Amino acid sequence: MLSVEEAQQRIIAAAKPVPAEQCSLVDGLGRVLAEDLEARRTQPPSAVSAMDGYAVRAEDVTTVPAKLDVIGYAPAGDAFTGTVGANQAVRIFTGGPVPDGADAIVIQEDTETDGDTVIVKETSPSGHYIRPAGLDFSAGDRLLTVGQVLTARDIGLAAAMDRPWLMVRRKPRVAILATGDEVVMPGDPVGPNQIVSSNALALAAAIKSFGGDPILLGIAPDDRDALSRMAHGAAGADLLLTTGGASVGDHDLVQSVLGEQGLAIDFWRIAMRPGKPLMFGTLGESLMIGLPGNPVSSLVCALVFVQPAIKAMLSIENGGLKRRSAVLAHPLAENDRRQDYLRATLTDGDDGARIATTFKKQDSSMMVPLAGADCFVVRPPHAPAAKSGDAVDILEIPPGY
Repeated sequence: MLSVEEAQQRIIAAAKPVPAEQCSLVDGLGRVLAEDLEARRTQPPSAVSAMDGYAVRAEDVTTVPAKLDVIGYAPAGDAFTGTVGANQAVRIFTGGPVPDGADAIVIQEDTETDGDTVIVKETSPSGHYIRPAGLDFSAGDRLLTVGQVLTARDIGLAAAMDRPWLMVRRKPRVAILATGDEVVMPGDPVGPNQIVSSNALALAAAIKSFGGDPILLGIAPDDRDALSRMAHGAAGADLLLTTGGASVGDHDLVQSVLGEQGLAIDFWRIAMRPGKPLMFGTLGESLMIGLPGNPVSSLVCALVFVQPAIKAMLSIENGGLKRRSAVLAHPLAENDRRQDYLRATLTDGDDGARIATTFKKQDSSMMVPLAGADCFVVRPPHAPAAKSGDAVDILEIPPGY
């Protein structure tokens, strides 16, 4: 059986970047930049006031109180076009351009007005409360870089840079095909030997959280012709995910049916729990990952293998999940030859260390522990028995998963 690490490397190596496309800034959240972004303007474009008050010459307020003549106004979005001379002041508001001749701002709390004059009660040195031109950035500055996943803060920055359109990676199209006579969609009539399918819907949500665009193909029955017809719906997808039918058995048709359509298998078993019967290959221009049928196995494998594949398609370097460290709340027995991913919760210890508590039951059909988990405790193959307080590697569950 292939190791988890080797399987990940093969999948990532096969995942090629998807093309770039243009999107509006309003739709840019969570998208991945396909080119560096340079500012088209200087911010602020000229020196502006950081406070409401009066623009003055610093030399006129070195001795206070100082009485100055108010000769105009400079609100935000407008400007005083004259020049501030000796013993003169301009009423100014936050964001207003600093007029020629002035080199300091006196905040309004430190002044008293008397008709067309202002009495300054506190000194203000040169440059005080003035935001110089280019304080934030200058035109031509490269502020957002290729491969960056855009946050709300990045959107605000791009808007300030005067960049209404972005070149981003197209979201990888991921077709999802569930298989099996025994599964039905939520809300459909459930026969005595059937179960409600959670795999396809959970995977679609996971794909969205990874940055992909899911395409639900439905549930294919255990029938060669039906499976073949439904699999054709994946044409044009960057990745085809199937659930169920990844192992060898009389009722496992995915490998043989897709083989007739040109599926080239790279591997189909890995040393992992849950998730041993994982299949990977190529189908025409698409990658194909056959996930196990058990819902927990399917979702864990999606996190471990599908997530880094999508990140690679988006050209996000080192996009796979990073392992962290925690300490065990209880002992664990020695592990066998498969790498374990144990559902667990995290709490903070008195010393600040994160404490991992695994669920007592780790059956791959149980969704409740997965929904309640904060992380997976990763146990390497043949890991020795661990004591309470021992350090372990964990994969924290990312937002949206």
